[in-house]
Amino acid sequence: MHFFEKEISLGRKKVQMKRIALTGGIACGKSMVARLLREKGVPVVDADQLARDVVAPGTEGLAAVVAAFGPKMLDSTGALDRAKMGSLVFTDAEKRKTLEQILHPRIAAAGVGAMNDLAAAGHNISVYEAALIFENGLEQAFDATLLVTTTQPLQVKRITTRDGLTEEEALQRIAAQMPLAQKEKRASHVLRNGGSLDELKRALDAIWEDISTS
Repeated sequence: MHFFEKEISLGRKKVQMKRIALTGGIACGKSMVARLLREKGVPVVDADQLARDVVAPGTEGLAAVVAAFGPKMLDSTGALDRAKMGSLVFTDAEKRKTLEQILHPRIAAAGVGAMNDLAAAGHNISVYEAALIFENGLEQAFDATLLVTTTQPLQVKRITTRDGLTEEEALQRIAAQMPLAQKEKRASHVLRNGGSLDELKRALDAIWEDISTS
């Protein structure tokens, strides 16, 4: 059993709280859905923020990254140069695996702690927002999985606009994740984000009603 799944299960035995995984492909709108859920008053634990926290200056996580990839991965302030790191690992599967082996256990530990704190505070439902739920086989740790998906042309358009990357670089980042079609087969709920914000809100409202009351 994965550390995350084991610790979440232990937390569930201590305090009853429905735990929902929010995931999606790159540039599918997962963060927008997380924002909409927060507006509903739902607590959301952001794995991307945890990923930044575990490699903040002075952390053991950052020291491990430097040991693996060298000080060239730091910027002038001594912080991790995320753009440089991303350019390296998204073009080299082995280096990406090395980075994931450093980050994922630390992110999982922080995520478990945050969700168990929410349970102890009396919340009856919470969301864990993370891109690689299915890639890491974590779906069994949750009561439901909400997958945000869209078309590949929209993914490419959003990545090139948002991140200033080329189409080739955008496709590399998409290819680094499990295909959305495979994720759809494993998700308990699928939210398609290819229209307007109002359409997304209406679709989310319907799905969240099912998740929160089932």
